[in-house]
Amino acid sequence: MTDDASLDPGDHTVDELREALTDVESPAELDAALAAEREGKDRKTAREAIEKRIDELAADDEPADTASREDEEGAPEATDDPDRDEDAPDERDYATENQTKDKKHVRALKGGQYRDMWVYCETQGGELRDVSKEMLGKARELMDAYNADYDADERVVGVLVGDGSVTDLTDDVIAYGADVAIYREDDRLERFRHKPYAEIVADMARGGAEPPNWATGDPGTAPGADWREYDKPRYFLFPATNNGRDLSAQVQAELDSGLASDCSGLFIEEELISNPVKTGEPGEKVEFERVLHMKRPDFSGFEYSTILCLDNPGREFHPQGCSVIPGSFDVPDPDDDREGEVIEHAVGLREEWFRVEVTEFDRLDSGVDLTGHDVVVALGRGIGDDPTEGIELGLDLVDAFDDAALGLSRGVVTASYGVDGHVEEYVAEERQIGETGQAVEPELYVAAGISGAVQHKVGMDDSDTIVAINTDPDARIRDFSDYFIEGDLFEVLPRLTESIEAGELTIQAEADDD
Repeated sequence: MTDDASLDPGDHTVDELREALTDVESPAELDAALAAEREGKDRKTAREAIEKRIDELAADDEPADTASREDEEGAPEATDDPDRDEDAPDERDYATENQTKDKKHVRALKGGQYRDMWVYCETQGGELRDVSKEMLGKARELMDAYNADYDADERVVGVLVGDGSVTDLTDDVIAYGADVAIYREDDRLERFRHKPYAEIVADMARGGAEPPNWATGDPGTAPGADWREYDKPRYFLFPATNNGRDLSAQVQAELDSGLASDCSGLFIEEELISNPVKTGEPGEKVEFERVLHMKRPDFSGFEYSTILCLDNPGREFHPQGCSVIPGSFDVPDPDDDREGEVIEHAVGLREEWFRVEVTEFDRLDSGVDLTGHDVVVALGRGIGDDPTEGIELGLDLVDAFDDAALGLSRGVVTASYGVDGHVEEYVAEERQIGETGQAVEPELYVAAGISGAVQHKVGMDDSDTIVAINTDPDARIRDFSDYFIEGDLFEVLPRLTESIEAGELTIQAEADDD
């Protein structure tokens, strides 16, 4: 076997390198050689020769791995073993593996220990954001059921990063459902900064372990945190906010796992999988346990997709992680009597993490807040025949109520309608309601010319009473409206406004066999 020193690509011509590579059997040595070539002569043909050898080893290893698993156990290992001896380091494998041209490394920890559901708790103005409270409440619900189903004792861990104000929020994190609140505070972390935040949260999740290095073949180290006894979290929830989306993608990549983004439904249960890539057994179904099912609206806008974080036999990607759309779950009532553990994370903050300095900033105007109103009138693509008049009619209806606001569907925001006069200021993204906009819960929600895509539904589904106006009797929004008016919004809205102003509005549901 050739060692790293004898395989310095710079000492060989490409032909000599190809011959030398045939004696190399270690992916780590090939990684080092590829890194050296890139940093040195960076020859395309030399890189391709090293990558070809990497692919050859990967192809040779795959059937051997499967055969080994079958010989030892008779079936693929579909789940981690919660009863495995945690003091058996020979069962852990941090080594890099399965190198390919398009995916340089797959570093999923083999034989790792995974525990607990982690929740990144975003703050704003020194307080927990509502979405953080929602996720803590949902995590508490999920882990209570998990512990009962699997006779386990796993916890909810709330994560806080920020300036000194986060130390005052640890009790709130526990009151809303966490068993453990872990925090890192520093004045430089007052505002979200993606590099230090990602490094800190990833280090928390790894328990202080040094991750593997694919370029050098360094396998990394085991966790050293004394408050826990596992390698990585089993599950990780992030808020689907601007900062949360940024952080979730980076942290899950640092932890060598996947991410389901913008989810609005979560549950944990077993799943039968027949895909031989996942099971290692063509034609056989294997039951994967403790799988977090992450539901999110698909791109059609009318259906949900369920995302599972599963990988090939012998590897388990953890944490199973997702970002959660604000407003997807109820904000629980805090229990100030709950007790929990508070951990201060003492990772050092490297200066290079702060090489981008914020020297000054402007605070944006508060914008349009559609929450907290008694009535919301929302307009959709149905205004397309005359956008200016459609918005004017919507504003007339808003003015007829004592406390109302005008909202828009994403279809209006993205359509770039040409509008005239004073209504131009009302065609703005800040009025968007839905998955990527605001979530509202008014007493009355009037949806005019809105088809009812899932992305819009998640932003208004908690309204007390929903009245929909649409020319299409089969519009999806009819399925979740309290009252459906089949008609043209240009004709219906003026009649509604006139009736409300006269105090004569009554709604009589027409008999319908449906």
